Amino acid sequence: MKIVRHGESGRERPGVIDSAGTVRDLSGLIPDWTPAELVPATLSRLRTLELNTLAPVARDTRLGVPLHGIGKFIAIGLNYSDHALESGMPAPQEPVVFSKAISCLTGPDDPVMLPRGSMKSDWEVELGVVIGRTARYVAREAALEHVAGYCLVDDVSEREYQIERGGTWDKGKGCDTFGPVGPWILTSDELPDPQHLRLWLEVNGTRRQDGDTAHMIFPVAELVAYLSRFMTLEPGDLIATGTPAGVGMGMKPPQFLRAGDRMTLGCPQLGTQTHAVHGWRHS
Repeated sequence: MKIVRHGESGRERPGVIDSAGTVRDLSGLIPDWTPAELVPATLSRLRTLELNTLAPVARDTRLGVPLHGIGKFIAIGLNYSDHALESGMPAPQEPVVFSKAISCLTGPDDPVMLPRGSMKSDWEVELGVVIGRTARYVAREAALEHVAGYCLVDDVSEREYQIERGGTWDKGKGCDTFGPVGPWILTSDELPDPQHLRLWLEVNGTRRQDGDTAHMIFPVAELVAYLSRFMTLEPGDLIATGTPAGVGMGMKPPQFLRAGDRMTLGCPQLGTQTHAVHGWRHS
């Protein structure tokens, strides 16, 4: 099942995508897609629906973040050896963990806004993992049982703030609009093995990233188990699992996003995002 939320920002309604790619409205059956609807019983009930009986949504309707009420936005750094190499850092012995601010979440085709004075904002296509069951000290062998589904994430990053301004990475990761998610969450029953997904990203039509989750240093099951040792993972928590090589920081010379650029990224199973890049403006 492909979970979506459709409508203008702040007024999204729950939906699902049928086999023909049509968004169908679910607002008569559930109030919204929230962590409470990710429990197995609710997902099982909704999977039995005859989707062609649900009202279709106009094709040009905006899609928002596919889950309302994400609790934690956890991210993993340097999880592909080729990306660690291009970053000039050794491959980690344990997962590198940081957080992205919930306020950075934005829809899959919404504009990305560069922070005021930013000169080193960068792109990172990633696999997102959505938790569906509480995970606390789970074994790796059971970790995927706690996953509700998977989605596409663009871990947009301001490298000066992240690396050159002292402290942790977080300040370069949580700027407004730096967390595009979607267009949908694909439930885990339709993706039993998340380690064979192709991820790609283009800037202004030029392919910059083209990787595969098979090359993760720490696969999804290991990440969920690892994180559950240090924090309780709850339904609705989102994990961005790291990016393959091809980020702007790793280019020679480095290249970064500028106002007027256009990012497009995707995964065959998880859809496509497209973002116009805007300069900072006060709202």
